[in-house]
Amino acid sequence: MTEQIGIEDFLPSIEEALKEACCFEQGCPSRLAEAIRYALLAPGKRLRPGLVLMATEACGGRRDDAMPAAVAIEMIHAYSLVHDDLPAMDDDDLRRGRPTVHVAFDEPTAILVGDALQAEAFSHLVRCNTSVDRIPRVFEAIRVLSVAAGPGHLVGGQYDDLVADGSIDSVASAAPLESSPLESSPSESSKLEKLKSIHRRKTGALFSAALDLGAIFAGAKAEQRSALGRYARDLGLAFQIVDDLLDFTADEKTMGKRVGKDVQRGKLTYPGLLGLPAARDKASRLIQSARQHVGVFGSSGWRLTMLADYVLKRSV
Repeated sequence: MTEQIGIEDFLPSIEEALKEACCFEQGCPSRLAEAIRYALLAPGKRLRPGLVLMATEACGGRRDDAMPAAVAIEMIHAYSLVHDDLPAMDDDDLRRGRPTVHVAFDEPTAILVGDALQAEAFSHLVRCNTSVDRIPRVFEAIRVLSVAAGPGHLVGGQYDDLVADGSIDSVASAAPLESSPLESSPSESSKLEKLKSIHRRKTGALFSAALDLGAIFAGAKAEQRSALGRYARDLGLAFQIVDDLLDFTADEKTMGKRVGKDVQRGKLTYPGLLGLPAARDKASRLIQSARQHVGVFGSSGWRLTMLADYVLKRSV
């Protein structure tokens, strides 16, 4: 039986919206369009667009108002996966049980797919919100999504992750060595802080953005957005810790991608630094904290609570 994560009734409308968003303007080569669809419509939990709609509901908004933002953040997520899988990055050949885009097509096409999806995300937000009264919300949504996807968050987190596992030589990089957050001989505590920073940016940034986008299009109050931000920080970090745990404990069939790569590449992970029991305990404490943050929504936040429970169950 499939675990319930609180977005099951959202999925048909999310899938339909994603398919509708795959009608690209004249001039897009047919094979590129096929590759974009392959990336964006790949089987998945649709967690990030689900978070957008969860937040909208919790804040008393309408699902249809937030759907363009749900599509936009899934486009950013899909682009990030396509680029992360590239040989120059994480070098993965399997994603969600299927060949990655650069394997199914080719590497130049995969790079361009990521480029296109990133641009389409922002274009979609604007195209689907043309009424004058929605313009302030669209501007704020663009700001939130661009910051989350930018060099200080998603991209910067991926960069530091690659530096940490040796894929990028931090000494030879363009940035001065003293500006790098990595130490030459870091202590265990500094490794943990570095790992937390990477995870909060790589995974947590889009979780936070998804929930904030939903709140924006619901016209949420500042305290509601703040509570969702705290929830997102804890949930996003717990989610990544559990992903690290599964790389240690799950099999390839269950995960739909290669496992054990983190150990082979010497990547910083919570299980690697803390051991499996302590990593599970940390994930558990983060989920407990996340649940407390959404208490402010009362019964309207039931989906957020269910999702938090699901994230923790993945580690068992």
